[in-house]
Amino acid sequence: MDYKKLIACHECDLLFRKPLLRGGQTASCSRCRAGLEGTQGASVPLDRIGALTVAALITFCIAQAFPVIQLQTNGMTSEATLFGAVRSLWTGHMRIVATMVFCSAILFPLIELLALLYVLVPLRLGKVVRHFNRMLRVVQLIRPWGMIEVFMLGVVITIVKMVSMAQVIPGPGLFAFGALTLMLAFLATFDPRVLWSTRDEIKFRQPAEIRWTRVKRRCAPRAPTFFGLKPAPAAHMTARSAGLIACHTCGLVQKHIAASSEQRCSRCESVLHTRHPDSVTRTSSLVLAAALAYIPANLLPIMHASSLGHSEDDTILGGVAYFWTSGDWPLAVVVFVASVVVPMLKLAILTLQIVAARRSPDWQPLERARLHRLVECVGRWSMLDIFVVALTVALVHFGSFAVVTAGPGALAFGAVVILTMLASHQFDPRLIWDNVRCGPARGSRR
Repeated sequence: MDYKKLIACHECDLLFRKPLLRGGQTASCSRCRAGLEGTQGASVPLDRIGALTVAALITFCIAQAFPVIQLQTNGMTSEATLFGAVRSLWTGHMRIVATMVFCSAILFPLIELLALLYVLVPLRLGKVVRHFNRMLRVVQLIRPWGMIEVFMLGVVITIVKMVSMAQVIPGPGLFAFGALTLMLAFLATFDPRVLWSTRDEIKFRQPAEIRWTRVKRRCAPRAPTFFGLKPAPAAHMTARSAGLIACHTCGLVQKHIAASSEQRCSRCESVLHTRHPDSVTRTSSLVLAAALAYIPANLLPIMHASSLGHSEDDTILGGVAYFWTSGDWPLAVVVFVASVVVPMLKLAILTLQIVAARRSPDWQPLERARLHRLVECVGRWSMLDIFVVALTVALVHFGSFAVVTAGPGALAFGAVVILTMLASHQFDPRLIWDNVRCGPARGSRR
């Protein structure tokens, strides 16, 4: 059997024949409803993605070089760039928080854009660049940690918060960040796993090197359901039950070597796991640490403001109350949801996953799979308060007139965000489906 014609769902391990998608079509698993990785964005030309990446990199440099916001009050002027916000946190002895902001809003987006360009330009010329495997692994590893869109929302909230105390003047960096957010949102729809197929076509272009083996009907896994095409009638089969293993980096399905203590992917050289080792234990430890950090994150001040000898501490709930009493109730709702509801929701869902994996592995698998995807989707938005703190600290430094510094609550809250994101990545969603019988799937047409 030619395993290159197969694809395994990264969430439930179900095997499929690799679909041939046309423009605008997407493939999803017929059992857990997850999108099949390595198929989204397959019809997008490399020229378009490459041009967009170059434009995003240029816009990124403009956004970093120019001020995002400028304040004017009582003849004094203050402006903030993203790098200036990081420097203010660093000099204010909040170096861990400064590192969080620097990595999530500067370092990781920049690395992703540079690595994509490094891979895409040679592919467009029909060549495979050196260290292709490592560069693409880096893109897939750091993509969830880039948070430019969260920073942009933080800028909006900071502007509304500063309007009552000074004249706010948008800087060129604000418009550059707005354009960059849209570009990165489009790039996020492009699945870099499809580049592995392009690389294989270039590397094995000679017809003599290509061997196609017809997949027999009785051995073929169920085909995915996607708009416009119907699934092939076949029985469900997971990769593990078929003696196969799928690489989570490049998606290649290959034979599982049980005797090997550390099997590596034959294409991208990533370490392969039928299931992530100690997934539940690691998730439990991270969730417990996040729950303990969540208490001081809400009790300790996240910012400390001093103005003309008067000092005031601001907590997360205090910021929500400020927006509500000021009449900006939409922003109050946004901050409350992102900073209070989302962390509690993540902790509750992750705890449910841990308990279910240990006590009742086959309980409501589809609903638990959807909850897992929800946690991964909303996890980054809890960084909103950290970005607001960083911008406020950078903007409000008018000497003895007014100064704002970050409080210990910012460090605790940042720890909650990072720990819960790590916990959701450590949990292996395939554990949800391991004890579920592979019966006929319900409709999954979209």
